[in-house]
Amino acid sequence: MRVVAQLRAPGGCPWDAEQTHASLVQYLIEESYELVEALESGTRDDIIEELGDVLYQVLFHADLAAHTPGEDFDIEVVAERMTAKMVGRHPHVFGEAVAHTADDVVAVWDDLKAVEKPGRTSVLDGIPQGMPALALADKVIGRAQKVGVLDKDAIETIPMQTEDELGGLLLAIVASAKARGLDAERALRSTLRDLQSEIREAETSARDQ
Repeated sequence: MRVVAQLRAPGGCPWDAEQTHASLVQYLIEESYELVEALESGTRDDIIEELGDVLYQVLFHADLAAHTPGEDFDIEVVAERMTAKMVGRHPHVFGEAVAHTADDVVAVWDDLKAVEKPGRTSVLDGIPQGMPALALADKVIGRAQKVGVLDKDAIETIPMQTEDELGGLLLAIVASAKARGLDAERALRSTLRDLQSEIREAETSARDQ
């Protein structure tokens, strides 16, 4: 925290002093992907380094906010808010609720989020649309199953047993799309927009009934 403050203070680093929340977004995304790579295939030292780089982004944004009129919060406020959220969302640990399985925990979590964010009217609210298409698909499919738009047991499955097999299948699909001049990322996003529209229509119909 002291290093970040010194870099951004008068007489520190001119580049750091010029940054804004918006200008730092690209670095947050880049560092996050580098951390994912380290977690999946890196060494212990790689993980430590990349966790530090992501942590630095959090510290940088907090210091920036501490010196921005109208924002006026620092890393202590961020940590306090995070701690309060985690305590509040784990009543089975810090309170009287009971959750014996991971599924029980998810159910408790969903109920608490509904109370915390009463302004949300759809299960899709809160899903960042800028996520990579595959990650977004995983989220949207989960929400579609919650509202009954997709039946988990009725979805036709493609025979596969391992992630290696899945990876080969996905690669073959992308390669086939590329050979035909098709954009796999854009195609999946387009299909997901249609699925999300179907989910919202189902929610509207349910509320009307």
